[in-house]
Amino acid sequence: MNLEAAFGTFPVLASDRVILKKIETSHLEDLFEIYNNDHVFTYCGIIPKHNKDTVKNMIGHFERDYMKKARIKWGLFTVQEPDRLLGIIEAFNFNQKVNTLSVGYYLAEQQWGKGLATEALKLLLPYLLHEVNVNRIQAEVMPRNKASKKVLLKNGFQQEGLLRQAALWSGKGIVDLEIYSILQQDQVNDQDM
Repeated sequence: MNLEAAFGTFPVLASDRVILKKIETSHLEDLFEIYNNDHVFTYCGIIPKHNKDTVKNMIGHFERDYMKKARIKWGLFTVQEPDRLLGIIEAFNFNQKVNTLSVGYYLAEQQWGKGLATEALKLLLPYLLHEVNVNRIQAEVMPRNKASKKVLLKNGFQQEGLLRQAALWSGKGIVDLEIYSILQQDQVNDQDM
């Protein structure tokens, strides 16, 4: 795993439609809109935040986690609106021993169903698999989260199974989780087709 590629300089990724870049204080209103919405976190182990100062402090936590080489949280923007934060996609649980990490994502509710999470993950995967040189990327999904499962399957992830009563998620208690993964070799094989 090439941690320097991930944590040397904050990685900015762009496609024809989406931009993944650092979340700044200037994005506070959009970030608060996401975190203040209970619906956004129905299937996440995240408790919504209804205090704007708390959300403002979180931006500093994103930076701290990045500097500790623990987590990268990208803001999801579009080319048409490069300063309007529409969602977050993140890489975390970097495990150098087995060359793996986890991903997660969530969007502002009004952005649901537009394909943005699918596109953001499609943009992120080659970067993580080939530049950061991660062998395995996984995602844990609550079984009822059909939208998230579609995003993963469209991006070549495979469902590996159900982890019964496997995790304690904030605000949810002990939950079942479906595990999905993609390997570096899977994406190479997909590109050969």
